[in-house]
Amino acid sequence: MHEQSLISDLLEKIYRLAASEDGRLVAAKLRLGALAHISSEHLREHFDQAISGTALEGLRLHIEEHKDIHHAEAQEIVLDSLEFEHPDE
Repeated sequence: MHEQSLISDLLEKIYRLAASEDGRLVAAKLRLGALAHISSEHLREHFDQAISGTALEGLRLHIEEHKDIHHAEAQEIVLDSLEFEHPDE
């Protein structure tokens, strides 16, 4: 159930940040720490399951994996950025 908690926290951040934008959210970029206790593949699988049937379905997820176990964010999953499409573009 640890994965569900991680995904729930991540989705809460994405929804909160996306609410202040006018465009359609199309992608999210994450940084995955070396000690985050989940692989990028496992994270992607759980993320895709969680957004299935929601407004975020189809969101592209870009995951940058860090290998340095001594990095300050080694235990973190960091939401780095969100990409939006704006109707006037």
